[in-house]
Amino acid sequence: MEKEGPNWDGLLKWSIANSDGTKPFYNVNLNLNLTDLHSIGGLVPLLNYLKNSHANIRAKAADVVSTIVQNNPRSQQLVMEANGLEPLIANFSSDPDVNAQTKALGAISSLIRNNKPGVAAFRLANGYAALRDALSSENVRFQRKALNLIQYLMNENISDCNVVSELGFPRIMMHLASSEDLDVREAALRGLLELSRDRTGQNCGLLGEDDKLKELLEGRIKDINAMSAEDLGAAKEERQLVDAIWKACYDEPSSLQGSGLLVLPGEDELPPDVASQHFEPPLRAFSARSAVEARAEAENNKPPLLLGLGPAAPNSANGQLDDASAQDGGPSSSST
Repeated sequence: MEKEGPNWDGLLKWSIANSDGTKPFYNVNLNLNLTDLHSIGGLVPLLNYLKNSHANIRAKAADVVSTIVQNNPRSQQLVMEANGLEPLIANFSSDPDVNAQTKALGAISSLIRNNKPGVAAFRLANGYAALRDALSSENVRFQRKALNLIQYLMNENISDCNVVSELGFPRIMMHLASSEDLDVREAALRGLLELSRDRTGQNCGLLGEDDKLKELLEGRIKDINAMSAEDLGAAKEERQLVDAIWKACYDEPSSLQGSGLLVLPGEDELPPDVASQHFEPPLRAFSARSAVEARAEAENNKPPLLLGLGPAAPNSANGQLDDASAQDGGPSSSST
């Protein structure tokens, strides 16, 4: 008797075979329910594709895993119970294809985020050593993903700041903070800022005593001073990060403040409210229309404005009207 339900194994094979890498990977259904997939035996075949001999299949399988576990505690639990973290870490740390490595790292990040058992398993699997190796890659996308995960882990657990320092990450981050890629520079500076704000107080002192850090920050400040107006706008976060690290380590603002480059004119202002001019809330729009209609109705009920002289008025008791007519050269009411 044939098994009821979709053939996930066959569908995944078809999806991979019909993807040439130039379009987003069609992974059967991006909103698929992993509980249903697991109940019909589809999860294990999916995880097995992480060990496939073809790099593009390994990469695409990791992409599917990343999608189905992101912000989904139940899916994270099912993948952890199926030992899905193990092949992901293997691909992340030692896959010869950097794209497969990057996809595996993305899946790991989605799997262990807000998942304490996953973070603990990542540490035990020597995940930090793999992160350190990733920072030595020449692929900026791989570097960015590794830096973002490091910052997340340090932010979530104080003790991880000490692990990062002991493994020599600060020097690597200092090197990457001078990268030609803006996103890599900012990610490295965010990691250094996390270390400088270490609530245990150990790493901030060490960073502040490191001459390399001061040289780095002074170099970034010099480069920022030489930027064009357009580049300064794009480097807003970098400017703020450099100043924040300087404050945290040296208890004083950086020279960016004195030169007026920390906050450029207009950056501290709220953006113009363009949308509300076109999309008004229904009640406000109704009230505005009612007020306009009321004013229009009042205008329509006003007496008309007469141009020219009207009919002669009868003589008043004090004769003021006759005097006015005489002064204007018009006939008085007593003329015949």
